[in-house]
Amino acid sequence: MKRFVIYALALLVWLPAAAGRRHAPIFPDDEKDLSAAPASAWAPAPETLDSLLVAARGEVSAAAFDSFFDEFIRLDSTVVFTSDTPDSVYERRLRTILSPVGLPWNDIVKQYILKYTTTSRARLGQILSRSQYYFPIIETELAGAGLPLELRMVAVIESALQPSVRSRAGATGLWQFMLPTARQYGLKITTFVDERCDPIASTRAACRYLAFLYRMYGDWTLALAAYNCGPGNVNRALKRAGASAETYWDIYPYLPAETRGYVPSFIAVTYAYAYHKQHGIEIAEQVLPLAVDTVSVRRLVHLEQVATTLDIPIETVKALNPQYIKDIIPAIDKTYPLVLPQRLTTEFIGRQEDIHGKDSLYLAEYLNPANMNETRALLTSSGTVHSVKSGETLGHIAGRYGVRVSDIVRWNNLKSAHRLSIGQRLEILK
Repeated sequence: MKRFVIYALALLVWLPAAAGRRHAPIFPDDEKDLSAAPASAWAPAPETLDSLLVAARGEVSAAAFDSFFDEFIRLDSTVVFTSDTPDSVYERRLRTILSPVGLPWNDIVKQYILKYTTTSRARLGQILSRSQYYFPIIETELAGAGLPLELRMVAVIESALQPSVRSRAGATGLWQFMLPTARQYGLKITTFVDERCDPIASTRAACRYLAFLYRMYGDWTLALAAYNCGPGNVNRALKRAGASAETYWDIYPYLPAETRGYVPSFIAVTYAYAYHKQHGIEIAEQVLPLAVDTVSVRRLVHLEQVATTLDIPIETVKALNPQYIKDIIPAIDKTYPLVLPQRLTTEFIGRQEDIHGKDSLYLAEYLNPANMNETRALLTSSGTVHSVKSGETLGHIAGRYGVRVSDIVRWNNLKSAHRLSIGQRLEILK
């Protein structure tokens, strides 16, 4: 537990400086100098440690998303990329990628392709590395839903294939679902589990949403635009463009600035994936094990219990199970999946006694008899527990979760909608 404390504090001290001036620090301004205090004076209580780690990871995740978006999606209009390769070569290569999603060659697409195959080569190498693990998962779900396999690239331009990434607006996961849309498509989001980060569950939800958008427009480029900016913006652009508008390119001038780069980015990354060898883009070293299997967990367990017992890096266990946002599998009244390297699944099954022999070390605050009723309610809740932060209002919190202020007041028996205290815990139900 002590190394959790050290890790959390190190992250929390580092993050405000790393985030730069664009991002607010995650502590209020009245931080105290703790350097001379004994450890017991500043170490977080066990019941708050997981929340501190989650907050720290969230800040890192948001900063990572900003970096990815700035480099990969937002194109600087003052920079013009050139190439010695004739345009006809790129155009011919695009034509060889047979897809129901239109992949035209034009000056806009050209700039994205040239950027991805020149200045963004290192980023693409990282994405190609992750694709070896995530694309088989995504392609299986796309094929099962009868959707074009090229739609796997939506996850690339949404998240760079990082299942835990979170935008500043709150969109989360491989497919960058906002909370209301995620719940609309059946994803579970609670204090301990966020299925937006689950590669399989979130991909199934994305397939249903993409299929719905295609049925709405009958054109994949319009469906992709709507996935990015919402059907309302696409419908307004169609209206402004006139009755003859049928594709993304017909409404291009009337779309939000971010969405004007979305489909060109999709086309460019599809091209770069298909022709990375021709451009000398090297695949980065693979981090995740490609041979994995899933076991069922029937008891409350911390991922550290699994990692230390099976002698596997905790980072690997977390990366394979990103939906467990506090590193705890809340298996109280149902079973949950745990993904492990295939070579370790038999050992996991055979060492249950060793794993759960560490309950008191990693789960003491959740197994305390005095807190069992509260713990069970927290672990089995179908909602989310939100900890109020400095400057937050009920209106802000309600907007984040896609609910009404009156709902939060009712769920939590609040006497006033205007009196909140920092650290106050609010239950957000579906």
